[in-house]
Amino acid sequence: MEEALKAIAVLTGYRYTMDPDFCVLGEKWIPRATKNVASARRFVRDLAADWNTTENTRETAELLTSELVTNAIAYGAADIPATSTIRITVGRDGEMMTVDVYDSCTAIPRLRRTAHMETSGRGLSIVKDLSHNWGWTLNPYGKSVWFQLVAWS
Repeated sequence: MEEALKAIAVLTGYRYTMDPDFCVLGEKWIPRATKNVASARRFVRDLAADWNTTENTRETAELLTSELVTNAIAYGAADIPATSTIRITVGRDGEMMTVDVYDSCTAIPRLRRTAHMETSGRGLSIVKDLSHNWGWTLNPYGKSVWFQLVAWS
């Protein structure tokens, strides 16, 4: 619990909250299985194209979605039934596109420092480096990890 409080304190400088100006562009539920990461990527890329974002935004959103969904499958699965789902929501708030990945695990996501030759562990660092904003929100049923990109000007 102490770790959660410290992590929340770090994020107090920026809080992602739903407001009336936020428009949900699309939502997709997928089974928690590695084979469904590609479906999540296509969903976000297609929505970004449908809503006329820049090509760079589409590619970045696709990559970051892949990282978050992969994390939800790999690390958000402890003591969670295999039949659980992951929800991907894409929304617009002014010029910002927000992608929110929800899973039913309450473990707090952590940035890791990785050794040069490690083949995993860089996902959240990539999300942090390539997004405008990112963060996570706990709720009684799990958590959502989200990122924002400037997609429209």
